[in-house]
Amino acid sequence: MSQHKIILDTDPGIDDAMAIHHIYADPRLELLGMTTIFGNVPVTTATRNALHLAEMVGADTPVAEGAKVPLVQTPNPHADFVHGVEGFGDYPRTNPSRKKDPRSAAEFLCEMTAAHPGEITICAVGPLTNLALALAHDPAIAKNAKNVVIMGGAVDAPGNVTEFAEANVWNDPHAAQKVFDAEWDVTLVGLDVTQKIVCTLDDFAKVSESSPEIGEFLSQISTYYINFYVNNVGLQGCALHDPAAIIALTDPDLFETKHVPLNTVLDGNEVGNTVEIADGTRRVHVCTTADSEAVRKVFLDTLANADARKAARQ
Repeated sequence: MSQHKIILDTDPGIDDAMAIHHIYADPRLELLGMTTIFGNVPVTTATRNALHLAEMVGADTPVAEGAKVPLVQTPNPHADFVHGVEGFGDYPRTNPSRKKDPRSAAEFLCEMTAAHPGEITICAVGPLTNLALALAHDPAIAKNAKNVVIMGGAVDAPGNVTEFAEANVWNDPHAAQKVFDAEWDVTLVGLDVTQKIVCTLDDFAKVSESSPEIGEFLSQISTYYINFYVNNVGLQGCALHDPAAIIALTDPDLFETKHVPLNTVLDGNEVGNTVEIADGTRRVHVCTTADSEAVRKVFLDTLANADARKAARQ
């Protein structure tokens, strides 16, 4: 029986796909919907990819399309050198049969949380524009959402797109600040922990043994992702950025946090930096350390049952 009702705000993206298949494979999670955002790919591609991933597991999860551009700043280039032009490395363009939800992401988030007050966790693993727009559309979402878990930021760690900034916050720092300042419970799962949680090609090959269909897809797309890490980071594997945020929700005992006010640098050479400040009206739970091997094991053990979970759904 599910313990967590969630809506995933996502820009799939290879590690987004990993997180989405992890969600579908974990019986503790009930995915009520996905909202899409620009970031790794343009938002229309993100929507298409999210629909494809739902179809892959036989789920009818609604997918609502969100923002195409940041709130204020000029859009940054999409990360096709990391995720491929279509978002899944060398995997061909997807053509799902289902259509997107007619609502905007902001409308979807507000309406769903209002219909289930205090029950839904919003898990955001892309730029935070949709959440900021939802707060503007209906400020009551801050009270209606159970909590918010974000993959983003680099508080006590270097960035991954600049010396200072993590990609999701860098892509819309103004939205990030609005989300940090809102009156809801926020947990930030950033590079402080995610870049230390690593999976290799062998790990995905083992998933393929127990879940040949989902595992083979993840193995194929992870090859492209890991090649980026090998050639640009010197790491023989890939960081589990987005899956870590999901596991921080289901297995919080594997993470340590501090509860601090955060500011986001909005311009200049440190734009996108997430900075702890001495005082502030709102505080964010910032993950500081994680049991990296235990998080990795949760991810791989869950995906080992991905095909079985799909079969049970059909």
